[in-house]
Amino acid sequence: MAVPSFLARERIVARPGFNRWLIPPAALAVHLCIGQAYATSVYKTALVEHFDASLTAIGIIFSIAIVMLGVSAALFGTWVDRNGPRAAMFTSACFWVTGFLVGGLGIETQQLWLLYFGYGVLGGIGLGIGYISPVSTLIKWFPDRPGLATGMAIMGFGGGALIASPLSRQLMGFYDPSYDSADPTSVPTGGAVSALFFTLAAVYLVYMMFGAFIVRVPADDWRPAGFDPASVKQKALVTTESVSAGNAIRTPQFWLLWIVLFCNVTAGIGILEQASPMIQDFFRQDGSSLVAGAAATGFVGLLSLFNMGGRFAWSTTSDFIGRKPIYMVYLGGGLVLYVLLATVGSSATWVFVILAAIIISFYGGGFATIPAYLRDLFGTFQVGAIHGRLLTAWSAAGIAGPLIINSVLDTQGTPGELVAANYRPALFIMVGLLAVGFIANLLVRPVASKWHEPKATTPATARADHERSATR
Repeated sequence: MAVPSFLARERIVARPGFNRWLIPPAALAVHLCIGQAYATSVYKTALVEHFDASLTAIGIIFSIAIVMLGVSAALFGTWVDRNGPRAAMFTSACFWVTGFLVGGLGIETQQLWLLYFGYGVLGGIGLGIGYISPVSTLIKWFPDRPGLATGMAIMGFGGGALIASPLSRQLMGFYDPSYDSADPTSVPTGGAVSALFFTLAAVYLVYMMFGAFIVRVPADDWRPAGFDPASVKQKALVTTESVSAGNAIRTPQFWLLWIVLFCNVTAGIGILEQASPMIQDFFRQDGSSLVAGAAATGFVGLLSLFNMGGRFAWSTTSDFIGRKPIYMVYLGGGLVLYVLLATVGSSATWVFVILAAIIISFYGGGFATIPAYLRDLFGTFQVGAIHGRLLTAWSAAGIAGPLIINSVLDTQGTPGELVAANYRPALFIMVGLLAVGFIANLLVRPVASKWHEPKATTPATARADHERSATR
């Protein structure tokens, strides 16, 4: 599928002397916008009342968006790599903004299916394309520090909610003067939420287009000053060969990393999805929680900070100790922390908070480090497309994590009356999942030479081959 000339990769090749540190802001401009997906809880109660629907019916909106993220990233990954980041970011902005407009129309007309289709389907497609759009570009600009590069961008997705949550509360208060964002019992009207959607559409369009039009790709022969590509191969599990996306999914390494990502994300989502009631339930005595609602909300904000910080700190650390060792930390360390959370987490609130925060930092770090892990194993040729296919593990985990936690809790008692002991079966299931992921990571080996491209392949030669095959 051809793109307009102003979006073509050839139009955005950087001139000599271009400062590569201008690329992370372009990536952040997109990721901070699509990271709003983590802030949907801000207006969830308002939508329940507006549509007279259940929490499950409204929660499906987020689930659809995450599933579409994985599906669209897998389907459009090769297209993104072939056409470049400007076309991808532009397309992502169009889908993401249209999702808000259609979703807002659905709220305004009380048509829930329009909200599913708008924010869930259209917005989810924008999420997937936007999530992978800067990855391969950043890795090519920072071949000497791929973990740092991907951490800078994907950190934005984890931190998007830190901006979107307070902004959304302020805007809903502006559109509905009766709504008090400081009062947890106050609920904005559906009209305020639809106005919020229309406003966010306008704001995100500006910022995402800014990212799309400042992004550049390096020339095929560009190298950072002082960087020797031959030094890359000296590191374990790092290749200088190229593997196509089609061949990558036929290797055991791809599926081992799929299991690794699925297990790490499932365990993290299990805490994130239940964070606020979980800390209140862990410290419940005589039917009342010792943790106030405001404190529980603050705990959720703290987890967002560790989610964001972990994406940058742990992925940067992986540049020094390697990708396989850092995942041994995520999975092995996470396993130990989950055991401690289940056994001694209720001994003191500070113990619970520290354990949960570190677990979530591993969750964020796993997201940010996986593109660099893929680059190490499969090369830079179609790393964006390979990353897109691997994100189907996120879609699966987005369903499995909440399902495991909620199903177990449903058998343990009534929400609002649960205690720490009721969470232990679910937490030990997460321990088992992390053990599976740890073993899968241990089994990762270099990709066999039979999967390597038979010649030195660059984006330019790949496009030429694609154009020749299209004219036959």
